[in-house]
Amino acid sequence: METQKIWNRFNEEVYFFVLKKVKNETAANDIFQNTFLKIHKNLHQLKEEEKVKAWVFQITRNEIANHFKNESKYIAPIKENDTVISEKNEAYCCFDKFINDLPTIYREPVELVYLKGKKQQEAAEILNISLANVKARIRRSKDILKEKFSECCKYEFDKNGSLIGEPNCQKC
Repeated sequence: METQKIWNRFNEEVYFFVLKKVKNETAANDIFQNTFLKIHKNLHQLKEEEKVKAWVFQITRNEIANHFKNESKYIAPIKENDTVISEKNEAYCCFDKFINDLPTIYREPVELVYLKGKKQQEAAEILNISLANVKARIRRSKDILKEKFSECCKYEFDKNGSLIGEPNCQKC
């Protein structure tokens, strides 16, 4: 297995998984980059290619844990009117809101595949629908999410349809 194949297969899934956990675009980008660096460096340790997804997501979870461990050393709470506020809470965008606002038929397959790490076939079985239907619902939910990010956060899309730019969230 090559790093490029892993990237092609899992990059979106890993990115959305990280973003959902840290709720901070900058931190998610750092964790995402560190994850794929570790994958590349440690690819020789992958013994069974059929376990690549579990291996990739274990590295991702470890990077997220490292982020929170390191973050707790550097971010001191700020008291404002007897309420503790941390910098990370100020920087997150509307990702959770957008996911939660998806119609149930679109939200369920996205959560199963991208947030819980299920294969699309597994999601189809859990939801009792066809694999083609899961794929169509995920495709539609991505379109909805792209539109929401574009409207609220002023992101743009490159020629491949990938989200680019810095957040300029209007707090929808």
